[in-house]
Amino acid sequence: MFRKILIANRGEIALRVMFACKELGIRTVAVYSEADRHSLHVRFADEAICIGPARSGESYLNIPHVISAAEIANVDAIHPGYGFLSENANFAEVCEASHITFIGPSPGVIRLMGEKDRARAEMAAAGLPVIPGSPGVVPDEDAAKKIAAEVGFPLMVKASEGGGGRGMRVVRESGELIPMFHTARAEAQQAFGSPNVYMEKLIERPRHIEFQVMGDRHGSVIHLGERECSIQRRHQKLLEESPSPGLNKPARERLGAQVVEALQKVGYSSAGTVEFLRDPSGKLYFIEMNARIQVEHPVTEMVTGVDLVKSQIRLAAGEKLGDVIGAFHPRGHSSNAASTPKTRIPSRLRRAALRPSACPADWECAWIRPRTPTR
Repeated sequence: MFRKILIANRGEIALRVMFACKELGIRTVAVYSEADRHSLHVRFADEAICIGPARSGESYLNIPHVISAAEIANVDAIHPGYGFLSENANFAEVCEASHITFIGPSPGVIRLMGEKDRARAEMAAAGLPVIPGSPGVVPDEDAAKKIAAEVGFPLMVKASEGGGGRGMRVVRESGELIPMFHTARAEAQQAFGSPNVYMEKLIERPRHIEFQVMGDRHGSVIHLGERECSIQRRHQKLLEESPSPGLNKPARERLGAQVVEALQKVGYSSAGTVEFLRDPSGKLYFIEMNARIQVEHPVTEMVTGVDLVKSQIRLAAGEKLGDVIGAFHPRGHSSNAASTPKTRIPSRLRRAALRPSACPADWECAWIRPRTPTR
């Protein structure tokens, strides 16, 4: 087991990792920008090191600064949390070169899943259904017109190396194609440092379903059921729940088995989420994978009773999946609500979601965990 872990993040996820470390008897090192000097994660850590000014690019995203802090503190491992450097393959490679364990997947797998077009191709080869679209990056206008003719309208132009709803544009007719193609490329370049985009058929009114997975460094992978996050605003998730009301037991078992088999083929380890869209006819299509712990991981923890962050740390230390998680029995129902000044949940929806009576009588728990106070 690790002796000391540096947490390369801040806020809620830094505290979440910190508490898991304390339960495992592992000392923690917080890093912080000058603006976060008095933050909770700095106060609760065993040690804390300032890594730069307030701008994230000069602190939390500055790989040399983070690695220097890790070497000064003489840590065994770095937990990246979510966001910032959590899906940065270069950072994972630098950790390896510095003989520091990166608590996450291997650099090769992070790079594969980070390039959405490559991930689609790899998952299709592994047997997962994917949405009809371009086989890879769409390089220019002529290629975009050709793919549009093959796929048909409406379609989506999406950033190859992005997420969070950025670099995505809906195209409903041929006259919109070229303007939206260039808009998506420009936004992708600004947000992710790469203008690469791919195209796929637009599924109208889909359900967004994601499988929580966990893998060890010995070739074993399991899934811990699914979450549904279909209620979104501007591609940002507002409500997540588990299990999904849109997936029955046979479909869950069938798709879960396909997910496990596909990830074993690519050598996946650590925590991750495989995301799907379900069309109105019930067909499910792979869209992307997040190779990290996610914001909404407590939804799965409440249903399964498995501490995902502690499991992630133990697996990174080399323990086997069967010893870390073993048998578990999902029970009940849980929900997670996000509300921010820009994406507030309508009051009627909040009231409906908070009613325990909405759950079947044989389910033990129904709860809402607001990420930020609702108003």
